[in-house]
Amino acid sequence: MNAKSARESDVSIEFEAVEYSVSGSLRPPLRILQSVSLQIRRGEAVVLLGQSGSGKTTLLKLVNRMLQPTGGEVRVEGISTGQWDAIRLRRSIGYVIQDAGLFPHWTVQQNVLLVPRLENWQADRQARRFGEMMSIVGLDPTSVAGRRPRELSGGQKQRVGVARALAADPPILLMDEPFGALDPVTRAELQREFASLARRLSKTIVFVTHDLREALLLGSRIVLLQAGKVVADAPSAEFLRLDHPEVKAFASSLHPDGDALA
Repeated sequence: MNAKSARESDVSIEFEAVEYSVSGSLRPPLRILQSVSLQIRRGEAVVLLGQSGSGKTTLLKLVNRMLQPTGGEVRVEGISTGQWDAIRLRRSIGYVIQDAGLFPHWTVQQNVLLVPRLENWQADRQARRFGEMMSIVGLDPTSVAGRRPRELSGGQKQRVGVARALAADPPILLMDEPFGALDPVTRAELQREFASLARRLSKTIVFVTHDLREALLLGSRIVLLQAGKVVADAPSAEFLRLDHPEVKAFASSLHPDGDALA
């Protein structure tokens, strides 16, 4: 295998000249994404950073085919998302959203084991996996297994949401501002826990946020979007040194007194 082929085989997710527009009967199409080209390699934790309306959540939803591009192509494991069976694609990708998105009338155990059950795992394997997942996210399986989401705190719900996303051991994990609705103390705690978890699991992670502190903590690489375009892309350790006005605008949020880049 030559060097180029080796690099290509290491790509988990690829966006090639991706466009996404929404058409309306009374107005011209609204362009949400504009010619986005981006490669995400296996094992990377890539943060999509941007202000509200920049296109980051739209870009995320193109990965698991919740949306389809109106131009260009999105590839997962080298296959266009349009060629994937949508159900198979989604079962191979973990997905965590704000407020966890748990089924309210299901128990914690039923929520966590959703995909393993759909994949017809044996009962004993499911039981073992539930215990493993609870250990990973720091919950006691005995005390939470039979509880409903309404009986959990916000932080516990998000832990269960992460456990559900990881239960079938998918190679890719998508996270759409999963900690955004939590109080500051709980949010900081879960950010630290997830940063440690991400290092241990070595999954390909795509994480959406508008919080630069969160991006620097959780990402190995930060991709900044503005008005549907990628305007900056750098390893986290180098991001704040980029000479771009949108980077500087985000950096100013760290130290409003102007010392962000000192």
